[in-house]
Amino acid sequence: MKRVTIIFLALILGICLATGAFAADKDAIKKQVDEIVVSIDSGKKADDFKGAAQNKPHYVFIMKEDGDMLVHPSLVGQSLKEKAEPVYNECSKATPDGTWVKYEWKGKEKNTYVRKTKDGLIVGSGY
Repeated sequence: MKRVTIIFLALILGICLATGAFAADKDAIKKQVDEIVVSIDSGKKADDFKGAAQNKPHYVFIMKEDGDMLVHPSLVGQSLKEKAEPVYNECSKATPDGTWVKYEWKGKEKNTYVRKTKDGLIVGSGY
C-alpha cells in the first residue's frame, strides 16, 4: 500500500511540475511575440527579427496577411497559405491583442500564440 501511495504522489508531483513548466513556456512565448509586435509597431522592420527564427525551443515567425513568410526557420519567401492552408487559416485568426491557436503540423499538434501588428503582419511562436 505504501508503494502505491508513493508512486501516486510521485505522479501527482510530476504533473504539477510539468504544468508549471508549461505555463512558464506559454508566458515566455507570449512575451517574446508581444515584444516583437511592439517593436514593429514602433518602427522596426520584420527583417530586424530574422535571428528570432532561430530561437530555441520557440522560434518566431512573421508573415504577411496573405501568408507570405518574412521570418521563419525554413519558409522565408514561401506562402504558408499555399504550403499548409489549414495552418495558415489558424494563424490568420491573429488579433491585435493576440490569441492562441491550435493546428497540426507534420503530424503533431501545435499551439501557437499569434498577434497582429498595426500594419497587419502576423507574428507568432509556439510549441
